[in-house]
Amino acid sequence: MRMSKMFSKTLREAPSAADSKGYEMLLRAGFIRQMGAGIFTLLPLGYRTNSKIENIIREEMDQIGGQEILMPVVNPADIWKETGRYYSIDKEMSRFNDRANRDMVLAMTHEEDATAIARNEIGSYKKLPQLVYQIQTKWRDDARPRAGLIRVREFTMKDSYSFDRTVEGLNEQYKNHYASYFRIFSKAGLPVIVVGADSGMMGGKVSHEYMYLSPIGEDTIITCDKCGYTSNRQVAVFQKKYFKEEEKPIEKIKTPDCKTIEELCTFLNVEKRQTAKAVFMVGTFIDDKTGEEEEKLITAIIRGDLDVEENKLQKVAKANSLRPAHEEEILAANMVPGYGSAINCDPKTIVIVDDSVKKSNNLVAGANEKGYHLLNTNFGRDYTGKVADIASAKDGYTCQCGHTLKENRGIEVGNIFQLGTRYSEAMNCYFTDEDGKNKPVIMGSYGIGVGRFLACLAEEYTDEKGLSLPISVAPYQVHLINLIKDKALSEKIYEDLSNAGVEVLFDDRKESPGVKFTDADLIGIPIRITLGNRSVKEGKAEVKFRKNLDNNQLFDLDTLTSKILESIKTLKQELEQGIVNKELEI
Repeated sequence: MRMSKMFSKTLREAPSAADSKGYEMLLRAGFIRQMGAGIFTLLPLGYRTNSKIENIIREEMDQIGGQEILMPVVNPADIWKETGRYYSIDKEMSRFNDRANRDMVLAMTHEEDATAIARNEIGSYKKLPQLVYQIQTKWRDDARPRAGLIRVREFTMKDSYSFDRTVEGLNEQYKNHYASYFRIFSKAGLPVIVVGADSGMMGGKVSHEYMYLSPIGEDTIITCDKCGYTSNRQVAVFQKKYFKEEEKPIEKIKTPDCKTIEELCTFLNVEKRQTAKAVFMVGTFIDDKTGEEEEKLITAIIRGDLDVEENKLQKVAKANSLRPAHEEEILAANMVPGYGSAINCDPKTIVIVDDSVKKSNNLVAGANEKGYHLLNTNFGRDYTGKVADIASAKDGYTCQCGHTLKENRGIEVGNIFQLGTRYSEAMNCYFTDEDGKNKPVIMGSYGIGVGRFLACLAEEYTDEKGLSLPISVAPYQVHLINLIKDKALSEKIYEDLSNAGVEVLFDDRKESPGVKFTDADLIGIPIRITLGNRSVKEGKAEVKFRKNLDNNQLFDLDTLTSKILESIKTLKQELEQGIVNKELEI
């Protein structure tokens, strides 16, 4: 490719909207351009890298028996109504009517599509197992797109779907994906860790996420260095301490201006662990069949030294979404903000109690009267509710193994789910087994965000000068910079390299050396060949590697092509031997 003919251009400064280093460099290097909030165009350089990521994915999916298909972005809403997700998914799903006034949706994932196809293609156990995958556009109307390709509304995803007759078959396909994903990220040079995760709107019971650790990540990852425990904080567990003593009689006490746990503990001279705080949320509950919505007040009771993990609370409550309760909603349920508890609350209120409260006693709680609290409250005696782990894990808490937990920020780049029969039963996707009985197909779902993959690579391989992507995913392998007047020589070198199968970006522009070198730094092609007057007179070309620009080498022009081929081979070997994502047992 000649830079004189290149469609895109580099930028000396990034737009003010660039809120991460990788995003900034993708913009400045001319890989992407923003079209709207969370909507991007891949320019030629970005598209080439994106395609290389997709090819790595295809290679691995084919290796584990996947068959590539392509499902539509526009779906008839009927299939989403069969599973109930047409109603349960909020505004992130875009709904519309076609010219015949039929309900339609823009697919944000394709479980419904895959199941609808499978129920017509799979009739007998002889057709199982099956694995299909696609690399397709998705639309999710995210309210908070950010960091370029990391959080967008339109995105490309590899999603695969497995179909099995037995749970053992599903486990095998799940393990195959589990291992394949490590190979995919390693081939591209992206370091990831795998964490236990919540299955969320996908359903199913078992799920793992592949996380790229980064300060700009929105997910909090909880880890233990000793036992290897890793989990998204949304579902992370930890070792709690409980404080049991003989129950004491409840006692009302005046506590003026003590609306917070900190103020209460200071006033009463007690520890936070001796209190029970109430967290008020409103959950939205949607009928999967009718789509009717209902809001209910949820009162979470947790010990004062802990915090509520909203994802856990939402899952226990079986709510579609949560929001903080308004003051009037709390008062209407016979509770008082700042002085609230579940004692004598409206029976319609959903009360969920953390096990730290059940297994501790004589806790200070709100009296549901302004300026008053109750001493020695006890779960079971004074109030009831559903008991569950709704506590949020944090850095410094104790792992189940007894070691100290740590927390990091991470970006989810892949996920795998064991769906079971959640979709097949809802959509009547059955097969006839050997015994002649109809049984639901057992399914799995597996995704990788391709654009987010590219964004994470940009975060990992960026320095103060620009990008420096690995040889396996860089848009070109060699950047040829011509600074000499002998066009015939530079053209011959470009032709020789191209004929040898080398991917070359040829800077043939009439620009100053400074401009050419700055652009080369920004774009970050792994190998740089500079044809300068002094070196060419000596029959040599200057060669640098983007990851170490201080190391300047001279290659003979006569053997330049063979030397470059050797260098490409070396870079590939270094990549294979370098970042190896450790596969953990599941």
